[in-house]
Amino acid sequence: MATEKRLSARRKHTLKSCMLVVANNLLEAEANVKASEREKFLAEKCPPLDLPYSRDELLELCKKLHEQIDISEEERYCIEFKLNMVLNEVRDLNIKIVDLRGKFKRPRLKKVRMSADAMLKALLGSKHTVNMDLRANLKQVKKEVKEEDKQLRDVGDWRKNIEDKSDRKKMFDS
Repeated sequence: MATEKRLSARRKHTLKSCMLVVANNLLEAEANVKASEREKFLAEKCPPLDLPYSRDELLELCKKLHEQIDISEEERYCIEFKLNMVLNEVRDLNIKIVDLRGKFKRPRLKKVRMSADAMLKALLGSKHTVNMDLRANLKQVKKEVKEEDKQLRDVGDWRKNIEDKSDRKKMFDS
């Protein structure tokens, strides 16, 4: 395999052109066969028409053609009926196959983190906007501010308190 010869570009081109010529000849032969089969079928089903000159012969020819049309329509109707029956049977068998397999197993769904707003928007569509802000729906409770709390707040900076207390200490020392 190591001593495998490669084809030259010229050789590849000639082989390719030869293959195309052979394929073209085969396609032409196949087309000729189809054309001859078509002509043979048409000659069998539709014989050449020789029109008679008398009225009686024309009426006879019309009756004959109507009979042939009736026969072909009956054949077409029978074939369509059989086809519909087979299609219905196939449909019924497919339904039976699905029933015999059992119930459809549901795939495991992935957990999706979604807010209530996004979920409602997905369910109801983008036109309906429902706001589910739960904190906004809670009752607001107002605190009663006691006077003691006000005094504690008014005390202010803790350093001032210390300075005030240090003054008191000086009073006791003197």
